[in-house]
Amino acid sequence: MSPRSASVNEELRRRSRERLLQATVELVDERGYEATTLGDIADRAGAARGLVSYYFPGKRQLLQSAVHRLMHLTLAEALEREPRPAGPDAGREGLARAIDAVLGLARDRPTLMRTHMAGILQHEGFVQCDEQQRLACLLRDTVVGYGSHDPDTDYPLLRALLMGAVVAVLLPGAPMPPARLRAELFARYGLDWELGFPPDIPLGEQPGQVPLLPLPGPL
Repeated sequence: MSPRSASVNEELRRRSRERLLQATVELVDERGYEATTLGDIADRAGAARGLVSYYFPGKRQLLQSAVHRLMHLTLAEALEREPRPAGPDAGREGLARAIDAVLGLARDRPTLMRTHMAGILQHEGFVQCDEQQRLACLLRDTVVGYGSHDPDTDYPLLRALLMGAVVAVLLPGAPMPPARLRAELFARYGLDWELGFPPDIPLGEQPGQVPLLPLPGPL
């Protein structure tokens, strides 16, 4: 049998890494961070336990990469969902979908996202991994599509606003309603409530959309 080519080996490594990332998301979501071991993750992924240490320096770094991958996949799916944004409002629709995608993760996966935010705030900060870079590029492209003339400034601002909204949704003892936070973010960027994937709230009961600061126009 001839040896595998470099490209085949690279593809096998990519698949192994992605299985570990997916297993991490599933287990932390089911059991919580402390109850999930690296051995559990390897077993769920069907991988040798040594592979976890080969790809990731520790469980915190593995979790961050796993959540960044989930966020990237969720955002990409939201932006590509039919009917895809088109026409003169495509940029505003894309930004609305991005906001809804991130708030949806906070709403639907609270254990996972709370653990992720705690790791960023209390431990090593952002992990500069491939998954985080893909997420950053997609969000930056969304800001550019919205009409930003200074994406290097406006993208970090959007990221900070989304992180703040996720923390507010998940704040123990004093959570903010996602619909209210959505209204504030939509007002900040001049987005109509009907854009994106609006929550199922009866007409007339949507939160008020009063921006905190008057804005001259797009980013």
